[in-house]
Amino acid sequence: MRIAAFGFRSVPPSKGAAGADKFAIELFPRLVKRGHKVVAYNRRYPDVFVDVTEYKGVTVKTIKTTSKKGFDTLWHSFRCTLDIILNNTADIVHIQNGGNSIWALPLRLFGKKVFISQDGVDWKRDKWPWYGKLYLKLSSFITAHVPNEVIFDNVIAKKLFEDKFNKQFKFIPFGSEVEPVSGDTTILAKLGLEKGSYYLFVGRFIPDKGLHYLIPAFENSVSKRKLIMIGGSPNPSSYEQQLFDMASDQIIFPGYVYGEDVNTLMLNSYCYIQPSDVEGLSPVVLTVMGLKVPLIVSDIEENEYAVLDTARKFKKGNIASLTEEINFCETHYFEMLALAEKAQTRALTAFNWEKVADEHIEVFANS
Repeated sequence: MRIAAFGFRSVPPSKGAAGADKFAIELFPRLVKRGHKVVAYNRRYPDVFVDVTEYKGVTVKTIKTTSKKGFDTLWHSFRCTLDIILNNTADIVHIQNGGNSIWALPLRLFGKKVFISQDGVDWKRDKWPWYGKLYLKLSSFITAHVPNEVIFDNVIAKKLFEDKFNKQFKFIPFGSEVEPVSGDTTILAKLGLEKGSYYLFVGRFIPDKGLHYLIPAFENSVSKRKLIMIGGSPNPSSYEQQLFDMASDQIIFPGYVYGEDVNTLMLNSYCYIQPSDVEGLSPVVLTVMGLKVPLIVSDIEENEYAVLDTARKFKKGNIASLTEEINFCETHYFEMLALAEKAQTRALTAFNWEKVADEHIEVFANS
């Protein structure tokens, strides 16, 4: 099959990357290994891009976009759509994010098979202004009716769409396994850390992630360890500055970290905390589970589905509840380790990237 893909930021990931980029670097090379041709459309921002033309067999085409928040994705996706149609780069188009579903219309008119990966209920995300939420609500109708198929990575969002549109959609969860870590702990030395000396968060600094709960909850806890917050805002934001202003010296902001370094940080952390208000099926949570690292998550439905009874949970948005769980982690660590072992078993049996790749190929071929 000839497959083109857009809707993520870049492969390999660059500054501002998120779950969509993790999904891209895991899925696309596996499609290539199975004999298919994949063209991945990277974004080039005025100040951020990855200068590559190939990644693990995936052909990479880089197209410029604007840095204006909220419009960068649409402008890039429009230009990708034109390139696919004018240059016939693929017969199958895989689009990430239902907000891009508008481009399914011209692509289908020009004979392309179109598949959209929908990772959550986007209009519930606080990062969007009212007009952004309105657009995403309207685009959900296109998502439901125009593509050849919509693929959900979590059962909660899938059920919401099925109830709303009275249709059945595909469900393919993310995988959890990562390549074996080499044992190189240079990143720990660089940040002045030792194994077990820190809690960890990895992700974008946006309101959806609940970081404005995490910082005060951690500082109210009994822990004397560090809290390492990897990532940042995709665009300069007042929210990111608010987080910096809230934090004490106990909290470290190293910026963006990728690849084996971030897996090394996860593997050597005392506990990983995921405080999100809104999520799809989080690839970071699945990775942490697969690495057998203790985990604290918010009790949103998507997290409940991912971890079941293999992690500690706090009440979404409740600082005191999160503080209690951090204190529990400090005083009941053997129980946390036992949960982590159960989490690894669940992750590696229920969430597997090789199975994810095979199921996508089946959907592309038969829908």
